Formats: sequence, structure tokens, C-alpha cells
Amino acid sequence: MKKIERLIENQIVSKIGVNKVILLFGTRRVGKTFLINSIQKNFTGKLLFLNGEDFDVQEIFKKRTIANFKNIVGDASLLIIDEAQAIHEIGQALKLMVDTNPDLTIIATGSSSLDLINKSGEPLTGRQIPFYLYPIAQMELKENILEAKHHLDERLIYGSYPEIFNINTNNEKGSYLQQLVQSYLLKDILAYSGIKHADKISALLRLIAFQVGSEVSYNELSNQLGISKITVENYLDLLSKVFIIYKLPSYSSNQRSEVAKSSKWYFFDNGIRNAIINDFRIPSMRNDIGALWENYIISERIKRTKYNNELTQFFFWRNYNQQEVDLIEFNNGILSAFEIKMSDSKKVKKPTAFNAIYPEAQFQLISKENYLEFIL
Repeated sequence: MKKIERLIENQIVSKIGVNKVILLFGTRRVGKTFLINSIQKNFTGKLLFLNGEDFDVQEIFKKRTIANFKNIVGDASLLIIDEAQAIHEIGQALKLMVDTNPDLTIIATGSSSLDLINKSGEPLTGRQIPFYLYPIAQMELKENILEAKHHLDERLIYGSYPEIFNINTNNEKGSYLQQLVQSYLLKDILAYSGIKHADKISALLRLIAFQVGSEVSYNELSNQLGISKITVENYLDLLSKVFIIYKLPSYSSNQRSEVAKSSKWYFFDNGIRNAIINDFRIPSMRNDIGALWENYIISERIKRTKYNNELTQFFFWRNYNQQEVDLIEFNNGILSAFEIKMSDSKKVKKPTAFNAIYPEAQFQLISKENYLEFIL
């Protein structure tokens, strides 16, 4: 079995000993349990490990008193709670434990931020250190250039969830991804008490999957699904909170010619996107390869910046004359623009309208020729 060291492990380990709650977020099956098992294996102090999905664990957390939490923790200096969002009002418990145990560090993993942050009665503001674990990043694979390019088609089609790297045949990979979508990834949303039209979630995801790289009309989605525009926006927000998709808003400096209130949605993993539409054909047989390439490059870029702790904001840009830039990055006052195409065309230039508004912005084409420099 191929084991891949995760880049944020050392970052998390460096925070152990600090009286904080370390929140580790990521979808189910993305490798959170493997990561915390590695951390506890190398930890030399007194450690307590709990599984939040264990009914006995959920039961002992119901008594919300300092005395009870002290009995739970005992003399442990590190408490790890896997899938902590399964524990009712876990935010209150984490706050009370860390506030009353000055020598305690808590690591709480969650496949959603619905309960760990948003639903907790007492917010963990000032007490939390969040980390995000994504599907395997190219920069975590330690491949040379030839190896990376050899596996590129596979990454575009089957993505990079950890178990994919231990499955031999393409049919098995496709079956695994479909099972992952049906059995795991939507579990947290469908169990969420605020969902009134659970049957619409899968349909919404399918519509978004076909619109990767294109601007999304909430009104159009509303009409297609037969639910309100507000419900569509709420469901997309929930899907982003369980780390299946993410939004790329439009960039604007309030120029009249710029589209200011639009957005695109992308998947954190190409394999999940393809499983949702049940299409695992090879790149040469597809008419959506441009969208797959764009989804892959932007997602890998986001992983890179997050793991390097860069405070980069991501956007796209378009004006009403249909001039467009695929990806805009804003970091430390520096604006950068990127056109994302598989082929290396020397004719690609910074759009004239964009250049007129942002002459200082850097511009670069990201293609198969130079993409590894962009995502590593």
C-alpha cells in the first residue's frame, strides 16, 4: 500500500503543546484518520484518542460540566477527537475543556465545519487553529517531472483521493469514486437538520458538475430544480462547508464594464466531479477536457497556497464584452492574472480591457508545458 506523507502533519505537530483547539477539516476518506494516527504514533506524551461517531463517546459528552470533562481528559496533555462533528454541540465542549485545562492541546477532526464552528453554542474564536486537508496534492507526491506528466491523464479523470493510489484498475477506481460520493461525501449534509429538499442536493451537484469553468446562474438553477434561489445558494454554501466544491467569485474594482456579482464553482477533486456525472472516459474522448484541466489546475494551485500558508485570494474576471481571465490572484497587494489552457499558444495575451484597468497586473499562460511550476 502506498503511503503518502501529508504536508500539514509537521505544521500540526508544531502546535501541540499550545493550549488551543486544533481543527482539522476535510471530506470523509481524504486521509484525516491516517494523519492523526501518524501524529499519535509519534507523540511521546500522555494522549487520549476518542472517536466522535462512537455512541459511548457521544453519551459521555452529554454531561457538560467541568468535573465531567476533567474526568474524561484525566492527565492527558493531548486529546484527539476524530469526526468530532458527530458529538452534539461539540463547540461548547471543546471550549470548556481547553479553558479549564491550561496544559491541554486538543485536535478535533471533522468532515464538515457545520457543527465544529457554525453550530456550536459558544464560538471557538481565539481558541482555534484551523487546518484543511485536501485530496492528495501533486506537491505531496514527490514525483519527478516525467512521472508527474505520465500520471496527468489519470489525475484529470480519477482525481487524487488517497485510496485511488492503491487501486489498480480503472474500473475499480470509478466504482470506488461512485461509492465515495453516494456513501460518504453527502452524509453530513443529508443528516443536517436544516435540509428540507434532500433529494435536490445530488441534482444540484450534477448541474454544477456540468458547469465547471462557467458562470453559474442561481436563477437558472432554481428553475431547473424547482426550489427557490435562496435555497440553491444555501445548498451550495453547505456543499462548500463539507469541502466538495468551492466558489470562485468575480474580481472587480467597481468599473462599470466589469461583471461584479457573478461566480463560478469548482470541485476540489476531478474524480469526484466525474463520478457525479458518471463519466470516466479518457481525455482524448471527451469534449469537457478544457473544464477538467481548469478544475485541476485551480484546485492544485489552491492546495499549494494553503499548504504554504499564503494568504492568497482567488477570483476570475470578465467584462460585459466577454473578455475574460480564468484565474485572478490577489496577495499582498499584488494582482496576478492567469489564462489556463492545455495547449501552449503564444497568441494568448492579457485581454486589452483588463490591461487598461489593471496595467500593473502580471499575466501568464498556464499550459501542459509549465503547469508543474505553477502547482509545486
